[in-house]
Amino acid sequence: MKSTNMMKLEIESKSVNESFARATVSAFASQLDPTVSELSDIRTAVSEAVTNCIVHAYRDTVGKIYITAFFTENKTFCVRIRDKGCGIEDIEKAKEPLFTTAGGERAGLGFAVMESFSDKIKISSKVGKGTTVTLYKKICGRDDA
Repeated sequence: MKSTNMMKLEIESKSVNESFARATVSAFASQLDPTVSELSDIRTAVSEAVTNCIVHAYRDTVGKIYITAFFTENKTFCVRIRDKGCGIEDIEKAKEPLFTTAGGERAGLGFAVMESFSDKIKISSKVGKGTTVTLYKKICGRDDA
């Protein structure tokens, strides 16, 4: 997939930065003139991925979250959210609805939400090294006809 435009963002894994990441990525995605629904899907999926980094990857510490977003020639918007946190031992188990390692009030729906608001999702992780989640969303855009 050849990129036609790209941005990078590095933030600390603090909850106050989740909305900043969501707004920044959606502002960048706006260049493709997405529908309101497509933009909302991107915001929601990015929010879940960043929240996973904050809550799970670094748990009781602060680390870095690396976000790369780019467009492809066929108007697919891709967002890669990466951390260098604790990693995921069993990705398939982590993707199961209601499964959570955080306990408390966490619903365990992060990956399910990301999958439902993206056209495709890729997850790679190594315990002790971190996790990378890549979200893909085809932008059909507005029909101004």
